[in-house]
Amino acid sequence: MTRQEDGGGGGMIDTTSNELPDEGEGEGGSGGARRIRLDIEEGGISVLTLCRPEKLNAWSWESSRQLGLLADRIRFDDTIRVVLLRAEGRAFCAGIDIKAPGGGITGRSGSERTRNYYEGIRWVHERFRAFSGLPQPVVAAVQGYCLGVGFELALMADVRIAADDAVFALPETRLGVAVDAGGDLRIAREAGAGWAKFLALTGRRIDAETAHRLNLVQQVTEAGALERAAHSVATEIAANAPLAVQSVKRDIDAFADAGMGAALDRVAMSAALTLTSEDIREGYTAKAARREPRFDGK
Repeated sequence: MTRQEDGGGGGMIDTTSNELPDEGEGEGGSGGARRIRLDIEEGGISVLTLCRPEKLNAWSWESSRQLGLLADRIRFDDTIRVVLLRAEGRAFCAGIDIKAPGGGITGRSGSERTRNYYEGIRWVHERFRAFSGLPQPVVAAVQGYCLGVGFELALMADVRIAADDAVFALPETRLGVAVDAGGDLRIAREAGAGWAKFLALTGRRIDAETAHRLNLVQQVTEAGALERAAHSVATEIAANAPLAVQSVKRDIDAFADAGMGAALDRVAMSAALTLTSEDIREGYTAKAARREPRFDGK
């Protein structure tokens, strides 16, 4: 059984659990509250909703666990023809929830802790692979902050619709950690290696129009029209022949994601090395103190 130690004293995450918390359930149990809700609509549309608006839908180990379970449910439901990924509140996902249970992984030595982080990140990648590899296309509706792992999650969707108030960034290097879920790789796929390096190395934020210009989103709409626009695209896809639609997705992914698996393994090791560094401690300390970090590269 694989368990992630809680860095905040709130229990541990059981990564082997197949249970989802009831809606409204508080922190505790195998990992905490419901992070993602699944609703099935008529017309073959499945709606996945990030449902912790009070936390700006911040991500955690438990979020990854729930996403993997829900992806498995969607995968084998032949009534579902398309998935709409959306979020409640003013942010799509503002990044990692550093206060969530399971936030820190321990080890008896530095080497063991790095190994444990490596396996933990690989486990997360497997959950994300279940989602990004769904046979059904995924349409993401993005509003507000879409930062760090939130940006990476949106990039796993097949089509992205952004509100004009959306803000995108990969701020990890400003905190002393490598991008850990392949978001930089997917930006390289969509916008080219130069832009991937520019955004990941600087941590700079971009608005929806810039993301559209870089092919990172396919459509920009007014914030009030986001749900309608994304739902319209999902409905259009759902009306098409499902075997043909799924075949097209698989074929394009086979071409666009060639080499992604090996690259993600390198990402997992890079993340593990930086997550156990002194730089990441300095990065978060500086952020909490609202000062510029002083990184020493160790």
